[in-house]
Amino acid sequence: MRSADNQRLDSQVQFVKGVGPRYAKLLAKLNIYTIRDLLFHFPRRYEDRRSFASVGQLRGGERVTVKGRVADVELVPTRSRMTILKVYIDDGTGSLSLTFFNQPWNKEKFVKLRGKEIIAYGEVKLGRFCPEMLSPEWELCGSGEDSFAAIVPIYPATEGLMETRLRKLIRDAVESCSGMIEEYLPDSVRKHRKLMGLREAVVEMHIPTSQKKLKEARTRLAFDELFVLQTALVRRKMENASPGKGRAFRVPEDFDKDLKELFPFEPTNAQKRVIGEIVGDMTRPECMNRLIQGDVGSGKTAVAAAAMLLAVRNGAQAVLMAPTEILAEQHYLGLTAMFERVDFMNIRTELLIGSLTEKRKREAYERIASGEADIIIGTHAVIQKNVNFKDPGLVIVDEQHRFGVAQRGELTRKGAAPDVIVMTATPIPRTLVLAVYGDLDISVIDELPPGRKPIRTHRKSKREAPKVYDIIRGFLEKGLQAYVVCPLIEESEKTDVRAAVELYEYLSDIVFSDYRVALLHGRMKTDEKDAVMKDFRDGKISVLVSTTVIEVGVDVPNANIMVIEDADRFGLAQLHQLRGRVGRGAEQSYCILITDAETEDAQKRADVMCATCDGFLIAEEDLKLRGPGEVLGMRQSGLTDFKVADIFTDTDILSAAKEEASRLLREDPKLIKKEHAGLKAAVAAMYNPDEAVGN
Repeated sequence: MRSADNQRLDSQVQFVKGVGPRYAKLLAKLNIYTIRDLLFHFPRRYEDRRSFASVGQLRGGERVTVKGRVADVELVPTRSRMTILKVYIDDGTGSLSLTFFNQPWNKEKFVKLRGKEIIAYGEVKLGRFCPEMLSPEWELCGSGEDSFAAIVPIYPATEGLMETRLRKLIRDAVESCSGMIEEYLPDSVRKHRKLMGLREAVVEMHIPTSQKKLKEARTRLAFDELFVLQTALVRRKMENASPGKGRAFRVPEDFDKDLKELFPFEPTNAQKRVIGEIVGDMTRPECMNRLIQGDVGSGKTAVAAAAMLLAVRNGAQAVLMAPTEILAEQHYLGLTAMFERVDFMNIRTELLIGSLTEKRKREAYERIASGEADIIIGTHAVIQKNVNFKDPGLVIVDEQHRFGVAQRGELTRKGAAPDVIVMTATPIPRTLVLAVYGDLDISVIDELPPGRKPIRTHRKSKREAPKVYDIIRGFLEKGLQAYVVCPLIEESEKTDVRAAVELYEYLSDIVFSDYRVALLHGRMKTDEKDAVMKDFRDGKISVLVSTTVIEVGVDVPNANIMVIEDADRFGLAQLHQLRGRVGRGAEQSYCILITDAETEDAQKRADVMCATCDGFLIAEEDLKLRGPGEVLGMRQSGLTDFKVADIFTDTDILSAAKEEASRLLREDPKLIKKEHAGLKAAVAAMYNPDEAVGN
């Protein structure tokens, strides 16, 4: 049960002194609805304004705090009917103009302050006669109104709510409501890590008394966020690993022979290693929970097929969930062909996607429920309530970052504790793996099939596009195929990005009129997309103009060149995924980025793409540029809820949080001890209770 104080923390923010209904509406734009939300709305940065600069030594462009006596006040009208209020202060070393726009009513206020000392903070501009500050913050010395000659918090604000007003509202809330904050971190953890108390940490974040205390406060709050996450992940892993909860599959004596029939090629050493890790998991009586990371083209699907084969040979069903219908259909076609090679088994595959007719869906539901379907491949349609499996022993989630944690849970709950594999072609930096997939064992396919050549990537400007199209023509004349990728489907008034439809018409009517050019985008009907992709795979289409629907999974070995229009509109990971559609065969492949963007981020992305094909290096750079929440593309990871922690820079805190979570859960796996009640509630509040801590 929550205490009365905690119930008060959940009271509406309008009841905080100075807020009221008017400011409550503005605070809602910042997702601040309760007193708790306001207290935990932390600054985005700080300005140390405690040191006073001498006016006589000011330089343009620097942000400083100055103190001086009001010497003169002047109201200057302009031709545009705007008024400029100039307040001249002097500190004995020189004179400084504080300049305010359209505030004539403040003239008398400053006139009354002549001879009195004030403090001002702002950016210095060099004027004709003396330096000046435009629209500075200021206060009367000794007034105690805001006391901004200190370490000043700078908050994320919103339109209609000035940063100074928000600062005062939060300061008032801290002074009147911080006593309601209750400690929930177990004493054993706090003492072992020498962490500041929660209440003191919140106060220091908003009203810092020193840089040292501020650092300690930030460490405490970052630890809290990472510790709650790690407690959820470690507990889930412990529950999954409970002996007897899972199914111990048996490896048939002739399983190696089955695998040789399954694969029309010799697996790489990396694939063999990962298959061995999976088989080891599946033969133990605990639930397997394994993440398979492999760069584009590394052969994850073949590894997944081996796991499926083992499940089916033990009489269980295997389920694969993909993020898009195109990828689900490709998996279905590819896996069906693979399992047909193991002819004595008569393995039956089933496709389940949303665009099937109602009749075909009903028939699929019946085959899945009866067990007639051994392997089920589909989109999120496989987790719908009316889908019932006879005996799902293995669940595989492809492109895990496209799905939320809750969706993964819905699929695994379809069976009695099935083994779980999640796969991603998006290389994830170690820090993200530790933070997000702490409940999973990790396998990395770090080897490409033999004969694959690194894709050569070049950047070109838009004026060079005709030359690029000439290069494509050279490939077409050799009987090869090409992708041209656009970020949009149709032209928008808000952007000058060339749309896929417009570019398709231009390329098919003018540039490549003697070749077959086709268009593919997400708004097309499924049967239309199927027909286009089939024709492209079969070599009937020479140039495929597409949006990002081809980002994941489409495999056409004869396509050896990709042109990405307006490449600056894509993130690094997405560019890498798109590029991975070529380079699937033995021929040298190329990717050409067309962009005129000159922003620093766009330049960095292009430089990284041209410099390397290493997905893990690209993932590290993507994390630096965009941050963890954007890289993962999912809110359910919990990373987007972090207010303080930064998993890219807080790796030491993250490791400490994982160690403490593991130690605590060894002593109290169910968090039933009285001193752990607050932690259990915090985990449940931040993460889906069914997913994070169980019931």
